Amino acid sequence: MREFILEELMDGTNLDVMTIILNNVVALIAALFIMFVYKITYSGVSYSRKFNVSLGAIAITTTMIMGVISNDIALSLGMVGALSIIRFRTAIKDSRDSIYIFWTIIVGICCGVGDYMVAAIGSTVTFLVILMLGMIKNDNRMLLIIRAAYNRQDVIQAYIFKTFHRKAVLRVRNTTETTVEFIYEISSNLLIKVEHENTGITNGIYALGGVEYVNIVMQNDEVSN
Repeated sequence: MREFILEELMDGTNLDVMTIILNNVVALIAALFIMFVYKITYSGVSYSRKFNVSLGAIAITTTMIMGVISNDIALSLGMVGALSIIRFRTAIKDSRDSIYIFWTIIVGICCGVGDYMVAAIGSTVTFLVILMLGMIKNDNRMLLIIRAAYNRQDVIQAYIFKTFHRKAVLRVRNTTETTVEFIYEISSNLLIKVEHENTGITNGIYALGGVEYVNIVMQNDEVSN
């Protein structure tokens, strides 16, 4: 019995070259599809090209790992033990990122074992779910910070009210004897739309006169302007 178990554990068969190439080509196609979906989901200021490239790399490397361990039980057990001690400390800033990470890993596993149908159908269903639930729309919040002379506050508030059509929410209003500071919360989609329709929101605010500075900041503290 012991000899039989050892024989089964050590009996690994290698994949032929054509199968390996096919698995990686399909994984590449699936990875490009996932990267495309990620790009249109995060269109705008929150899009990370580095993270998008990483998604494609995860799918390919997962396929490679599955190609190595799929026919070798002993190597599979050893790989599981080795991967279990790895800790990833990169913080996920958006809950949607975890969806794409799991998506690419599962696609890589399916391609690595040659189950292309599961990868194709699963990817299609995942994309449709993202589309139907509205996650394809990027609606991150931005902070518009304006510091100006105290006597210009009414003019600035009227300009913001007119420009963003009541959709800019005033969160903070700090005043001194000579200055005033406003912090507005605005949808990134609305901000991008206003930027395209006008010469630029910052130029318009500075044109009002008496403005010391204008900052546009993401709520995750990444400065975009």
